[in-house]
Amino acid sequence: MTTLRMALLAVALLACGPALAQTDATTAKALDSMQTLRVQLKGDKKALVAANMDLTESEAKAFWPLYAAYQKELDKINDQLTLAIVAYAREYKANTLTDAKATELLRRHLAIEQAEVKLKSAFVPRFGRILPGRKLARYMQLENKVRAIVKYEIVAEVPLVQ
Repeated sequence: MTTLRMALLAVALLACGPALAQTDATTAKALDSMQTLRVQLKGDKKALVAANMDLTESEAKAFWPLYAAYQKELDKINDQLTLAIVAYAREYKANTLTDAKATELLRRHLAIEQAEVKLKSAFVPRFGRILPGRKLARYMQLENKVRAIVKYEIVAEVPLVQ
Protein backbone atom coordinates (compact mmCIF):
# COMPACT_ATOMS: atom_id res chain seq x y z
CA MET A 1 0.00 0.00 0.00
CA THR A 2 2.95 2.34 0.55
CA THR A 3 3.92 2.18 -3.13
CA LEU A 4 0.32 2.87 -4.15
CA ARG A 5 0.10 5.82 -1.76
CA MET A 6 3.36 7.25 -3.08
CA ALA A 7 2.17 6.90 -6.66
CA LEU A 8 -1.14 8.52 -5.79
CA LEU A 9 0.65 11.39 -4.08
CA ALA A 10 2.88 11.84 -7.09
CA VAL A 11 -0.10 11.95 -9.45
CA ALA A 12 -1.99 14.38 -7.22
CA LEU A 13 0.99 16.66 -6.78
CA LEU A 14 1.80 16.54 -10.46
CA ALA A 15 -1.76 17.46 -11.27
CA CYS A 16 -1.88 20.37 -8.86
CA GLY A 17 1.30 21.86 -7.51
CA PRO A 18 3.28 22.22 -10.74
CA ALA A 19 0.13 23.31 -12.55
CA LEU A 20 0.22 26.49 -10.51
CA ALA A 21 3.52 27.40 -12.12
CA GLN A 22 2.76 26.23 -15.64
CA THR A 23 2.63 28.27 -18.79
CA ASP A 24 0.82 27.17 -21.94
CA ALA A 25 4.10 25.79 -23.31
CA THR A 26 4.64 23.48 -20.33
CA THR A 27 1.06 22.26 -19.90
CA ALA A 28 1.52 19.51 -22.50
CA LYS A 29 4.76 18.40 -20.84
CA ALA A 30 3.04 18.16 -17.46
CA LEU A 31 0.19 16.17 -18.98
CA ASP A 32 2.74 13.80 -20.57
CA SER A 33 4.46 13.37 -17.21
CA MET A 34 1.11 12.72 -15.58
CA GLN A 35 0.41 10.04 -18.18
CA THR A 36 3.69 8.34 -17.28
CA LEU A 37 2.80 8.38 -13.61
CA ARG A 38 -0.71 7.21 -14.41
CA VAL A 39 0.70 4.11 -16.10
CA GLN A 40 2.74 3.36 -12.97
CA LEU A 41 -0.28 4.01 -10.76
CA LYS A 42 -2.41 1.66 -12.85
CA GLY A 43 -0.04 -1.19 -12.15
CA ASP A 44 0.02 -0.43 -8.44
CA LYS A 45 -3.75 -0.01 -8.28
CA LYS A 46 -4.34 -3.22 -10.19
CA ALA A 47 -2.06 -5.06 -7.77
CA LEU A 48 -3.98 -3.56 -4.84
CA VAL A 49 -7.28 -4.69 -6.35
CA ALA A 50 -5.93 -8.17 -7.16
CA ALA A 51 -4.58 -8.59 -3.63
CA ASN A 52 -7.89 -7.65 -2.05
CA MET A 53 -10.52 -9.19 -4.31
CA ASP A 54 -9.89 -12.93 -3.89
CA LEU A 55 -11.37 -13.61 -7.32
CA THR A 56 -12.12 -17.12 -8.50
CA GLU A 57 -10.69 -18.10 -11.86
CA SER A 58 -14.02 -17.57 -13.63
CA GLU A 59 -14.61 -14.22 -11.85
CA ALA A 60 -11.12 -13.04 -12.79
CA LYS A 61 -11.60 -14.00 -16.43
CA ALA A 62 -14.67 -11.74 -16.65
CA PHE A 63 -13.57 -9.09 -14.13
CA TRP A 64 -10.24 -7.90 -15.55
CA PRO A 65 -11.48 -6.89 -19.01
CA LEU A 66 -14.36 -4.98 -17.41
CA TYR A 67 -11.92 -3.44 -14.91
CA ALA A 68 -9.78 -2.25 -17.84
CA ALA A 69 -12.82 -0.72 -19.55
CA TYR A 70 -13.81 1.05 -16.34
CA GLN A 71 -10.30 2.40 -15.84
CA LYS A 72 -10.21 3.65 -19.43
CA GLU A 73 -13.39 5.65 -18.83
CA LEU A 74 -12.10 6.84 -15.47
CA ASP A 75 -8.95 8.09 -17.22
CA LYS A 76 -11.13 10.37 -19.35
CA ILE A 77 -12.62 11.85 -16.19
CA ASN A 78 -9.15 12.24 -14.69
CA ASP A 79 -8.06 14.09 -17.84
CA GLN A 80 -10.99 16.49 -17.44
CA LEU A 81 -10.09 17.04 -13.80
CA THR A 82 -6.46 17.73 -14.65
CA LEU A 83 -7.43 20.23 -17.32
CA ALA A 84 -9.81 21.98 -14.92
CA ILE A 85 -7.04 22.24 -12.32
CA VAL A 86 -4.62 23.61 -14.91
CA ALA A 87 -7.24 26.18 -16.00
CA TYR A 88 -7.71 27.26 -12.39
CA ALA A 89 -3.94 27.37 -11.85
CA ARG A 90 -3.49 29.69 -14.83
CA GLU A 91 -6.15 32.06 -13.53
CA TYR A 92 -4.80 31.90 -9.99
CA LYS A 93 -1.20 32.53 -11.01
CA ALA A 94 -2.14 35.40 -13.32
CA ASN A 95 -4.49 36.83 -10.66
CA THR A 96 -7.24 37.01 -13.30
CA LEU A 97 -9.91 34.87 -11.68
CA THR A 98 -13.16 36.77 -11.95
CA ASP A 99 -16.47 35.82 -10.38
CA ALA A 100 -17.70 34.64 -13.77
CA LYS A 101 -14.60 32.48 -14.37
CA ALA A 102 -14.81 31.06 -10.84
CA THR A 103 -18.46 30.14 -11.40
CA GLU A 104 -17.62 28.52 -14.75
CA LEU A 105 -14.80 26.49 -13.15
CA LEU A 106 -17.14 25.44 -10.35
CA ARG A 107 -19.72 24.26 -12.89
CA ARG A 108 -16.98 22.42 -14.75
CA HIS A 109 -15.93 20.69 -11.53
CA LEU A 110 -19.53 19.69 -10.75
CA ALA A 111 -19.89 18.24 -14.24
CA ILE A 112 -16.75 16.16 -13.63
CA GLU A 113 -18.18 14.91 -10.32
CA GLN A 114 -21.45 14.03 -12.06
CA ALA A 115 -19.57 12.19 -14.79
CA GLU A 116 -17.84 10.09 -12.15
CA VAL A 117 -21.15 9.19 -10.48
CA LYS A 118 -22.67 8.41 -13.88
CA LEU A 119 -19.72 6.15 -14.70
CA LYS A 120 -20.05 4.26 -11.42
CA SER A 121 -23.80 3.93 -11.93
CA ALA A 122 -23.23 2.47 -15.39
CA PHE A 123 -20.53 0.00 -14.32
CA VAL A 124 -21.83 -1.26 -10.97
CA PRO A 125 -24.58 -3.36 -12.62
CA ARG A 126 -22.04 -4.72 -15.10
CA PHE A 127 -19.65 -5.69 -12.30
CA GLY A 128 -22.65 -7.07 -10.42
CA ARG A 129 -23.24 -9.62 -13.18
CA ILE A 130 -19.73 -10.93 -12.53
CA LEU A 131 -19.24 -10.55 -8.80
CA PRO A 132 -21.32 -11.52 -5.79
CA GLY A 133 -22.57 -8.59 -3.71
CA ARG A 134 -19.81 -8.52 -1.10
CA LYS A 135 -17.04 -8.66 -3.70
CA LEU A 136 -18.78 -5.96 -5.71
CA ALA A 137 -19.00 -3.77 -2.60
CA ARG A 138 -15.35 -4.49 -1.78
CA TYR A 139 -14.24 -3.49 -5.26
CA MET A 140 -16.18 -0.24 -5.14
CA GLN A 141 -14.73 0.44 -1.68
CA LEU A 142 -11.24 0.02 -3.11
CA GLU A 143 -12.06 2.38 -5.98
CA ASN A 144 -13.54 4.91 -3.56
CA LYS A 145 -10.54 4.73 -1.23
CA VAL A 146 -8.09 5.33 -4.06
CA ARG A 147 -10.19 8.24 -5.38
CA ALA A 148 -10.49 9.70 -1.87
CA ILE A 149 -6.70 9.65 -1.42
CA VAL A 150 -6.16 11.33 -4.77
CA LYS A 151 -8.83 13.95 -4.13
CA TYR A 152 -7.51 14.64 -0.64
CA GLU A 153 -4.03 15.27 -1.98
CA ILE A 154 -5.41 17.48 -4.75
CA VAL A 155 -7.43 19.69 -2.42
CA ALA A 156 -4.48 19.95 -0.06
CA GLU A 157 -2.35 21.44 -2.86
CA VAL A 158 -4.84 23.69 -4.62
CA PRO A 159 -5.01 27.12 -3.01
CA LEU A 160 -8.33 28.66 -2.03
CA VAL A 161 -9.91 31.15 -4.42
CA GLN A 162 -9.02 34.71 -3.45
